[in-house]
Amino acid sequence: MNWEFQAITATALGIALAACCGFRVFVPLLVAGLASRFHFFHFSESFLWLSSTPALIALGAATIIEIAGYYIPFVDNILDTIAAPMATIAGTVLATSVIPIDNEWVKWIAGIITGGGSAGLIASGTGILRLFSTKTTLGTGNNFVATGENTAAVAGSILSFIIPVVMAVIFLFFIVWVLRKVWKKMRGRRQVRTV
Repeated sequence: MNWEFQAITATALGIALAACCGFRVFVPLLVAGLASRFHFFHFSESFLWLSSTPALIALGAATIIEIAGYYIPFVDNILDTIAAPMATIAGTVLATSVIPIDNEWVKWIAGIITGGGSAGLIASGTGILRLFSTKTTLGTGNNFVATGENTAAVAGSILSFIIPVVMAVIFLFFIVWVLRKVWKKMRGRRQVRTV
């Protein structure tokens, strides 16, 4: 019973951290690395490098550059193009690092599906939101979007360690909402083309 609870919690943590990668690629990696470094959390053996000093320095620098870049008009849209595939990779790594599966192949497949999928979908959703903001406000509203994403990435990453199951459920609802919005938009375009 205790192992089942730990497995559910660890899987939820992986999903929640991966989803946070959709808001900012490096923030969840940095938070997870720091949590491991200060013994609040332990990576599986093959992912301990994420809590090493060189990795934390690199992740800290990358986090600062990424956050600052989203406050520069039109650079933020370029970053969205780069961030979507990077978020998928980061989400896969984070989910795989915490999912409690012994078989490495199954572990990576689960990490790709749960972590990469959730990070990629959220990154795509925030990219669409930023494009909408750019079109409607000529980029002036993008700083508000960036601040919201930064807050979601930092708070979401921290809360993922405190209440992982709740955060995973919240992010899953958000992913469903993004999918519904994308589906409606695609359906609307198809109807316009057929008319």
